[in-house]
Amino acid sequence: MASNPRPSTAAKAAPLAKRRSRWRRVLRTGAVAAVFALTFLAFAEWRVARAATGRMFASTDAVPPAEVALVLGTGKTFHGRANFFYEARLDAAAALFRAGKVRGVIVSGDNSRRDYSEPDDMKADLVARGVPAAYVTCDYAGFRTLDSVQRVRRVFGQTSVIIVSQRFHLERALYLAGADGLGATGFVAAEAPLRWWLRARSREVLARGAAVLDVALGRGPKFLGPPAAVPLASMLPPPVGPKTTR
Repeated sequence: MASNPRPSTAAKAAPLAKRRSRWRRVLRTGAVAAVFALTFLAFAEWRVARAATGRMFASTDAVPPAEVALVLGTGKTFHGRANFFYEARLDAAAALFRAGKVRGVIVSGDNSRRDYSEPDDMKADLVARGVPAAYVTCDYAGFRTLDSVQRVRRVFGQTSVIIVSQRFHLERALYLAGADGLGATGFVAAEAPLRWWLRARSREVLARGAAVLDVALGRGPKFLGPPAAVPLASMLPPPVGPKTTR
């Protein structure tokens, strides 16, 4: 009875060569995809920052007045601790109102759970800072910056606003505002400590890429709903004494 011939060295090498070739193709495809992704994110960084050039102000003296300030939402606490971004945004919005730069404030944020309402928290804390409750309007469907920016025009009827947030966030908000035909300037809230800022800024890289895609695809807010009025204070005389600059 004849024995089975032993496979040749070439026959053994053929499957290994195929596997190596397949891995090389996978690696080449991954490298191309990574280069494309990094290039796109770099473009998004440039595009968003460019859209905000000359439109952000850090003092109440410098910012042009508007009827309404739009405060972009964030949680009051983070892992059980006070959120620096939240407190600074409300300080900035209250400063605008006290300086007579705006006649009303829209607080826009997430209210997707019964036990969580960014707009209600922001309104209560603005009132505690001296802004009359009658002139603080809650936008309960500001689930993303895109929603907040588009709803302020499409739902609340505003054509020109001062957006309040930290500088890195304002750049994206102003980019989205310009793409939606909303006239907007930014009022820069104080930054959080470095470790908080680094965490938020690292997420911002992907958020800017998503914003550029949203604009390119013509995405709108998750909810619109009927138009809503924004109560405005009467124009007040400028305060007597030193100018407010924060």
